[in-house]
Amino acid sequence: MPGKHQHFQEPEVGCCGKYFLFGFNIIFWVLGALFLAIGLWAWGEKGVLSNISALTDLGGLDPVWLFVVVGGVMSVLGFAGCIGALRENTFLLKFFSVFLGLIFFLELATGILAFVFKDWIRDQLNLFINNNVKAYRDDIDLQNLIDFAQEYWSCCGARGPNDWNLNIYFNCTDLNPSRERCGVPFSCCVRDPAEDVLNTQCGYDVRLKLELEQQGSIHTKGCVGQFEKWLQDNLIVVAGVFVGIALLQIFGICLAQNLVSDIKAVKANWNKQNLENHWLSPTILEVLSAAGPQQSSPPGALARTHLPACFLGLGSVYI
Repeated sequence: MPGKHQHFQEPEVGCCGKYFLFGFNIIFWVLGALFLAIGLWAWGEKGVLSNISALTDLGGLDPVWLFVVVGGVMSVLGFAGCIGALRENTFLLKFFSVFLGLIFFLELATGILAFVFKDWIRDQLNLFINNNVKAYRDDIDLQNLIDFAQEYWSCCGARGPNDWNLNIYFNCTDLNPSRERCGVPFSCCVRDPAEDVLNTQCGYDVRLKLELEQQGSIHTKGCVGQFEKWLQDNLIVVAGVFVGIALLQIFGICLAQNLVSDIKAVKANWNKQNLENHWLSPTILEVLSAAGPQQSSPPGALARTHLPACFLGLGSVYI
């Protein structure tokens, strides 16, 4: 309509998405740093930091690795997302998106492979648990992890109590001088609710009894089977947790990519405006020529006026 001007909104970076991504990653960053600090502290207490070769001496899994790896990944992701959002750095935001996307696809591939190759996963889990059974007394953190698993799932060994023959302290060979010979850890024992004090010797010599007699004293089911049963009983909860984590990852990727698009749009608009200003702004020489003839001046004065005009004309190119 005549008399009215249309105003087009220029592209801008969305503040809500930017600061939401910043705040979310700050929490992520702090939690990652905390996990990493706990892992390094635990290694320091065990003397691993002063003797790096101790990392490979342990035959089983060192649970501290979980804290170090998870804390390191969370710290890197949190730093990239936090600083990238705050400083509007497209490189860090793209790194955050690609890294998070890679983790998402690894999780997805792991879930699909675990569903397709169930028997192979079961065999690998048996092998993993038995390797840790062998190293039960070698690391206090591994020992506590195995005890927790056996108590939580009411199980003993990978397939059963006889898996503890793999451990040099619990095997039933005649050459074994250990007092724990033919026994199992206390975490395999059936707890008596009326017992106030934990009996850590309840598993001594228990595998010398018949299998029916063992059932009243210890758990005779393997941890692999009990873990599978627990997954089936809590399938909805476990699936809900994994779906929630996946949705958070997808949301973070979309938010970062949207922020990258906004930043690129603002930069493109800024470059376009600078280009238009360069072509529309007159130079000093054009202004002087448009002003008409001027009074003649001595040659020396003309030479003195041309140098600044040239510099000003050149300067207008970079405005």
